Amino acid sequence: MSPPPEKTRCAWPSNPLAIEYHDREWGVPVRDDRTLFEFLILEGAQAGLSWDTVLRKREHYRAVFDGFDPAKVARYDAKRKSKLMLDAGIIRNRAKIEAAVSNAQAFLAVQQEFGSFAKYVWAFTGGKPLQGKRTSGGDIPARTETSDELSKDLKKRGFKFVGTTIMYAFMQATGMANDHLTQCFRHKTLSS
Repeated sequence: MSPPPEKTRCAWPSNPLAIEYHDREWGVPVRDDRTLFEFLILEGAQAGLSWDTVLRKREHYRAVFDGFDPAKVARYDAKRKSKLMLDAGIIRNRAKIEAAVSNAQAFLAVQQEFGSFAKYVWAFTGGKPLQGKRTSGGDIPARTETSDELSKDLKKRGFKFVGTTIMYAFMQATGMANDHLTQCFRHKTLSS
């Protein structure tokens, strides 16, 4: 009996953790506010670093950021933020930690205004994923007009570390944009 054929996937996942993330999560539409908050924090933490670094630290982030409960993170005081700065299990960048707390506060304000963060953020794509028809990694943009608009609106609402490139990565991660390459086995399953 021969082994099953290897799946054709996007080229970027280069280790078991990234492959697992690609195959199960990346590009899957997320409409759960807590998961959206998690990706908002993680994408901001990733700025200037590799996604692999964030993936390796993700479980620890969940533990020290109270399961990404925005109501809890919004209440972090100076003592809690100082403790996070000493935690080697996360990215110890004061601006990113401060942004996580202020973003939690802004996130709660958006929930209050729109009923959910999901309702707010998905309005930028008309409520459905944008379908990319990318055939190579070079076809994938770093930003789009939609990520520009989302970034601008989030900044207006007081969010930090939400530049257009970060927000496009957020859109890809949360399935607002399906940028799996057309030959990737996940593209078809996420384009229907």
